[in-house]
Amino acid sequence: MSFQHLSRLMWRNGAAVALGALIIVSSAACVSQEDPNRRAKQGAAIGAAAGAVAGAIIGNQSGNPRTGALIGAAVGAGIGGVVGHRRDKMAAEMARIQQVEVQRQQAENELKLIVNDKILFDINSSVLRTRALPTLNQIADVLNRYPDAKVIVTGYTDSTGTEEYNLKLSRRRAESVKNYLISRGVDPARITAVGLGESDPIDTNQTAEGRQRNRRVEFFVKLPPQQQG
Repeated sequence: MSFQHLSRLMWRNGAAVALGALIIVSSAACVSQEDPNRRAKQGAAIGAAAGAVAGAIIGNQSGNPRTGALIGAAVGAGIGGVVGHRRDKMAAEMARIQQVEVQRQQAENELKLIVNDKILFDINSSVLRTRALPTLNQIADVLNRYPDAKVIVTGYTDSTGTEEYNLKLSRRRAESVKNYLISRGVDPARITAVGLGESDPIDTNQTAEGRQRNRRVEFFVKLPPQQQG
């Protein structure tokens, strides 16, 4: 069935309701970037739109496309909202941990955590500092509450020293963090450690403050989008 034929079929049988639902929920998705529930709301909106269209198509087969569109929108909103809500809930839990910066990613099942290097390691060392352990303990506790989440631990350095040295140091540091999280009960199958050295700086390397920001460990966390627990 061609897209044009499908469009004519939907409009002829009253599936304009699905388009109306799409417009409404798209407007609802335009929420403030500062809204802590932004992803949950957007997930509900996208789910409602997709559900409305699917419901209209299914309803057409049973002779009632309007009802199908409305039911589909409601079900879709529920599923999409659950996905966004889980990610927002995890982000809120991580944000309560001191020394952790939380960044919500574009995909509503992903987020990034940034921990400054001075909290975790001494200069030129990959041995975790004692004062870093409470922060990592709390990160591990949250990850253990989301056992289906995958984590990539990435180490970064500033541009001081050789590129080869920085790459190796960043890898050792990422592995140290990974191994500590495993010791706190996080399934090793869920964690990958990567060292990227001085690549991808988030600030200038021309100042002491900028270099300090670039020396960091990031956690990229991804929840399965189909999970509804």
